[in-house]
Amino acid sequence: MTLGDVALDPLAEAVKQARAVCKNKHLSNIETRDALDRMMPDPHGYGIARADLIIEAVPEKPDLKEKIYNGLKGRMKQGAILASNTSSLRLTELKEGVADPSRFAGLHFFNPVSKMDLVEVVRHADTAEDVICRLAAFCGEIGKLPVQVTDSFGFLVNRALMPYLMEAMMLMDEGVDKEVIDTAAIRFGMPMGPVALADQVGLDICLHVAESLKDGLDKPMADISNGLRKKVKRGDTGKKAGQGFYDWSQGAPHPNADLDNAPDDLTDRLILPMLNACVECLRKNVVKDANAIDGAMIFATGFAPFRGGPMRYARARGAKEIRERLEELAGKHGERLTPDVGWQDL
Repeated sequence: MTLGDVALDPLAEAVKQARAVCKNKHLSNIETRDALDRMMPDPHGYGIARADLIIEAVPEKPDLKEKIYNGLKGRMKQGAILASNTSSLRLTELKEGVADPSRFAGLHFFNPVSKMDLVEVVRHADTAEDVICRLAAFCGEIGKLPVQVTDSFGFLVNRALMPYLMEAMMLMDEGVDKEVIDTAAIRFGMPMGPVALADQVGLDICLHVAESLKDGLDKPMADISNGLRKKVKRGDTGKKAGQGFYDWSQGAPHPNADLDNAPDDLTDRLILPMLNACVECLRKNVVKDANAIDGAMIFATGFAPFRGGPMRYARARGAKEIRERLEELAGKHGERLTPDVGWQDL
């Protein structure tokens, strides 16, 4: 495997991080040496001509990605696959810059990659079927769980996760304490609350994804919080900066607030927008079935595993009840909570 970049410092940092991952995985010195020997820094791109798979993972800037793709034209071997690690850009737009759109797809890894098991394998309208099969097999070979999704805004996981995170920030803007919000989510069964999760993902990333989704969805999400914009502008981007909505300098937060005075609809305002987005993804065939949604949301977001995933929880609670509850919440808080028409088919 070769690892390319236009500068040497990022390559050195990548090797450093790879060594840290090996240590965290408790690999022996020999195993670490062998792993690092398989990862060859390649600043001149000599490995491109021999690669069966090239994964592009540059920042989410279409013009930068197009520049990378132009640089690959005429250098990739016949039948090689080009995959983008984009989390928010449409492949339908990016494919215009690649030499062979049929050999182009998405491989969306989640951070931290060494700990997150799920990978979204994304197809656009022109992606060849064998490309998707080979990418899914590649994910299995590196110990990841692939979920096949179509090229839709936010794919599956971000499409479902962002309404949850944005609703939490709107609740904060309304005066609900962040620890109350996170405690409610934890007591529902989430491994951490949405505010802490946003900090862990990175507030700058949350803002970027929210802005990219804002204009592409059939129904709106919660408005992007001014508090979020201010945090990002100050550089308080969450765990990686040591400060976000929480102070991470002393370690991870452990909220355990009293919910006696919490809004009666707090938990539903957090959880049901996520379920609503999942139902929309199922209706639009972003994923093939409800089981794929449940697996993806558990592995990528930690959605309350004992509840079996969002779709299983929806069926256990009752689609009719949830649809009526969403209608009630929409009447009280806004049209973003209007139930998707897909609820009628569950």
